[in-house]
Amino acid sequence: MSMNSDITDGGDFADSDDEFEVEQVSENRQRYLEGFYYPICIGETLADRYRIEHKLGYGGFSTVWMAYDMLAKKDVALKIMTPEESNEHECKMQTDIARSIHHDSHLILYENTFRLRGSRVDYRVLVLPLQGPNLRDHIRQKPVAVRMSAAKQLLQAISRLLDNLSSANVMWSLQPMNNSSVAAKYEQIGRPKKIRLDPDLWRAGELVMPMKAQESLIRDDVSLGDFRLAIKSCTPVSQKLQSPAIYCAPKRVHDQDPTFATDMWSYMCIFAEFYMGYALFYGSGNSSIVSCIVHSLGPLPTAWKGTYKAGGMDNDWWYDRDHQLDPTASLEAKVARLRPDVDTAERELVLSILRKGLSYQPQDRLTARELLEDASFKALMETYRV
Repeated sequence: MSMNSDITDGGDFADSDDEFEVEQVSENRQRYLEGFYYPICIGETLADRYRIEHKLGYGGFSTVWMAYDMLAKKDVALKIMTPEESNEHECKMQTDIARSIHHDSHLILYENTFRLRGSRVDYRVLVLPLQGPNLRDHIRQKPVAVRMSAAKQLLQAISRLLDNLSSANVMWSLQPMNNSSVAAKYEQIGRPKKIRLDPDLWRAGELVMPMKAQESLIRDDVSLGDFRLAIKSCTPVSQKLQSPAIYCAPKRVHDQDPTFATDMWSYMCIFAEFYMGYALFYGSGNSSIVSCIVHSLGPLPTAWKGTYKAGGMDNDWWYDRDHQLDPTASLEAKVARLRPDVDTAERELVLSILRKGLSYQPQDRLTARELLEDASFKALMETYRV
């Protein structure tokens, strides 16, 4: 691995006034010193093949970089994982998924994988198709018709998979830039703004602000990725909860393992976000989010009382059918308030879809395949010509 002399533009080092801006949107630099993240510099080449051109983002268990594959002559994403043993699970899950499905439409699966030698441990790298921003960071910029098309694409993808769905798993695609120079790419995605990491690190590295693609570069189709937490349905797990909590099915905060049915709850939350432009449920933690859910959908099953295990207060009124709920927080009120432009017939279609997917009892929830064939879902898609 060496610095590649073919690229002369490595971006810009932030001055003292801009360093805070870079740090605010970047990973914790302390994790590099602790050996969790692998240090990277813009312009270097990994595995004698992948030239680093920008940073796409990061998570608690990886950093993700835009690179140019000099052998295949195309842009790719490199997901450099932290050395936790659990990260090998994602590689295995992607391998299993690729073997078990007939095609990978709307699924982001690795094209290659290799390891980087660290000072004490190795780091797994997944080579992935280059994607754009995730749903969470780029939703209201798209017209409703485009978002409804994306909702259908996502439903088709999860009909084949997956546990632990959230808006961070869903990414918009990008227009290809394979034939563009580095300078031309930077005109569309911004020049890397960066800070040097600690000089005492075992190798040189930079803290880089994630790229922000121009709107014209972001396409209207979506794909599903990030399978680090994916498991087979009904597999017992020690961590019952899901992050972000706004997508977590209420049964999971009542000490139940994830299933395909809990994924459908998460999908319905994302579907509502696609349709309304805003999250359906909100709160500062699991307890306040459950309160929001109850105000929207009504009391939880009484049999669940006493099994809440997600932090914060376990409120008795969640299970009380006589408790007075906030009428302005009901599902009907939210849809009417956030989509005042639609007529009663369309509103009823949406409410029908949401009720079928947000049933508290998992066995009463439609599966992904059932929802794709549901009359209300089909009618709504036809309304938006999807």
